[in-house]
Amino acid sequence: MGEFWHLTRRFFAALTNRGPDETDRVWVESVLSAREYALWARQYPPDRRHSASIARQVERRLVGEPASGEDTRWVLASALLHDIGKIEADLGTWGRVFATVIAKTVGSERVRRWAHDDGYRGRVGSYLRHPAIGAELLRGAQSDPRTIAWAAEHHQRPDKWTVPVEFAQVLHEFDND
Repeated sequence: MGEFWHLTRRFFAALTNRGPDETDRVWVESVLSAREYALWARQYPPDRRHSASIARQVERRLVGEPASGEDTRWVLASALLHDIGKIEADLGTWGRVFATVIAKTVGSERVRRWAHDDGYRGRVGSYLRHPAIGAELLRGAQSDPRTIAWAAEHHQRPDKWTVPVEFAQVLHEFDND
């Protein structure tokens, strides 16, 4: 039931089509590499706002908790870019709702195979493959391997995560809040 409420909140937030404020946009630009920022800027405004919100929450949680002095820029980049693969599907809010309903109706695996089709059906399939697509985009942007891994793994079960679990748990918590 938690996923339902999370998706419902995201749906209503997306209807505003509002992006992050200028302060957050400038902060994001300071966190990401130029190639990563170019990808981030291609997202729909509500997706940019959502990812900036997650990254700010992650940043607040990690302040004072450097986890053995490890650089955490990759964690913030992961929060900002985990859904970057959605840009390839180019589906708006209603298209995403449709894709989610179709996936629940006919099965996610079947719909993911549609990604190789042309037209709208292919876009729906690409939307469901956004973790793998995002990982490829981030490879092309020369992102940190942990950021690439999180894009690929963020919808998987925790026992499948390969990024440091203390960071993955925080990323997952705020993305699904």
